[in-house]
Amino acid sequence: MTRYHEIQAHLSTNRYTWLITGVAGFIGSNLLEALLKLNQTIIGLDNFATGYQHNIDQALADAGRRPGSADFRFIEGDICDLETCRSACAGVDYVLHQAALGSVPRSIEDPVRTNQANIDGFLNMLIAARDAGVKRFVYAASSSTYGDHPDLPKVEDKIGKPLSPYAVTKVVNELYAGVFARTYGFRTIGLRYFNIFGKRQDPNGAYAAVIPKWISSLIAGEAVFINGDGETSRDFCYIDNTVQINLLAAMTEQRQALDQVYNVALNDRTSLTALFGMIQDRLIERMPALKRVEPTYREFRPGDVRHSQADIDKACRLLGYTPSHRIGQGLDAAMDWYVEALG
Repeated sequence: MTRYHEIQAHLSTNRYTWLITGVAGFIGSNLLEALLKLNQTIIGLDNFATGYQHNIDQALADAGRRPGSADFRFIEGDICDLETCRSACAGVDYVLHQAALGSVPRSIEDPVRTNQANIDGFLNMLIAARDAGVKRFVYAASSSTYGDHPDLPKVEDKIGKPLSPYAVTKVVNELYAGVFARTYGFRTIGLRYFNIFGKRQDPNGAYAAVIPKWISSLIAGEAVFINGDGETSRDFCYIDNTVQINLLAAMTEQRQALDQVYNVALNDRTSLTALFGMIQDRLIERMPALKRVEPTYREFRPGDVRHSQADIDKACRLLGYTPSHRIGQGLDAAMDWYVEALG
């Protein structure tokens, strides 16, 4: 039995109260669904800046819950307001802090708003969770923290200079978490997400993630754009792996696992051209005409890292992380949802 299976068994017979910030988002709503299926009590906080009500509705439905379910309470509010954070943290055992303004391009266009949400909001959540005496504070960090450091795979204790305002905010999050541990004895765990994908991932807008964006474009008969020469590579990680490591981090009893950051990925690299081929192959079964479609290559995007690959040894060793899906398995698992939701 893996450590994750042990935690699932424990949670199925022991109820705790969890706060998920950014609950209306892609990752937040998947965490909501998973915890509801384990009969946990969840408070969700979101201001709908990037999240959607339909993500919450679908998570509730997929977990067999109706709107108004007694084990889920939603707060519409902003983490930039400290009192909202305090109210949300009251009586909470575990915090899964996912709320942020993501996207490198967005941060380049609007660094002030990114800073407010990702630094001011993060500090508010740390203060509120500390004062509420929560058992564990797990937060969404980012692979952008590695910046211009050239080594592959990326190891947690070797980072370079940030390449975007977004990356700066995520570095500051880790610094604040470390200071709160040393100054107040408040224990946290940061999860450096690489390229997470899966159901409920938004395909729309200028900052859409590449996998749902490309699937949506192919289904709609629109052009698929690849930034650069197609050899840019990423460590794509399916959402079930992400849910797993959030629960592992929250429930760990290992002292040496606390006040750490961990890579959340597969220790794998997939080029954008290869990714296009994997998506195309899976859609051809449904839409044979897509066999003739070729992607359109254009200029590199400012602030983008050329290659990204994560060393996950630390997460496996200290948290018991055992990824359940490689990229192909994740695409297979999510494709029906993508086609139904995006078509």
